[in-house]
Amino acid sequence: MRARERDVSLMWLGVVALVIGASACASGTETRPPELRSVGPHELRSPSDFAGITDEAARSRALFVEAARVLTHPRCINCHSRGDAPHQRETMELHDPPVVRGPDDHGVVGMECTSCHQDQNQPLTRVPGAPKWALAPIEMAWVGKSIPQICEQLKDPKRNGGKTLAQIVEHNAHDPLVAWGWAPGADRQPAPGTQAQLGALFAAWLETGAHCPKEDR
Repeated sequence: MRARERDVSLMWLGVVALVIGASACASGTETRPPELRSVGPHELRSPSDFAGITDEAARSRALFVEAARVLTHPRCINCHSRGDAPHQRETMELHDPPVVRGPDDHGVVGMECTSCHQDQNQPLTRVPGAPKWALAPIEMAWVGKSIPQICEQLKDPKRNGGKTLAQIVEHNAHDPLVAWGWAPGADRQPAPGTQAQLGALFAAWLETGAHCPKEDR
């Protein structure tokens, strides 16, 4: 494993440990957080890996932190822009050529998303594509936000596209545009794990009360 990827993996282990530890302190217990299975930067833990966290709220928070490894990956966050243009590549560069979201998040006349992006990747031109290609609505912007902020946003129908939590689970588990994150084409790095694993994490998060991680103090 490359040094940078190892550091990222260790960072996420630390975040999960902090989430679990903070919940234990809040409940007045001194129980040491259980060790989580070590995974590579391109893998996801399964809900069963969190079974050792006996406090349900703490387990819920830890599940969301794991799912957030996908939500904060460039394949997801590049289109959850807080501005009028999407980002691209691993370094979140602004879209080239320059484009704007337009009134319905599909671009403007003459520069609609579908002018270049089709419903599947184009190998020869390297242009990515998937059904319903578009920017996420500005209300669903994630760039620059913390994991707890993204969690609270996903739970708010005014900022999640009017979805229930059950619909959020379904969206992440089966939406074809979300699926593109694991089959981005060209030499783009896919999101960690699989879409099925992400759906399972979100389902387990909902089943444990859909608790959001706390902000670091």
